[in-house]
Amino acid sequence: MVIGPLGEPLTLESLPPPNTTRWVVRRKAEVVAAVNGGLLTIDEVCERYGLPLEEFASWQRAVDRSGMQGLRVTRIQHYRDLYERFERAQELGFLAPF
Repeated sequence: MVIGPLGEPLTLESLPPPNTTRWVVRRKAEVVAAVNGGLLTIDEVCERYGLPLEEFASWQRAVDRSGMQGLRVTRIQHYRDLYERFERAQELGFLAPF
């Protein structure tokens, strides 16, 4: 039996539907738990949900590092924040423009 992030049993039927497009923290955590528990393979998850391997791997790393809390910031938000900090550093003269 595979246990989900909130302590509930996971089955293929209880996982997010294959056409999921809105990935809230709970859904990401359920899919990671399904892989970690052997319910699905990484390849099956990527195929089922149309996810790039890198995106799913980032979810796994986030869960490994910080649990469900680690899934709160998406990669897009992370890179946007980095870019904004980089631009601000250039404005302040800390970095030379390319």
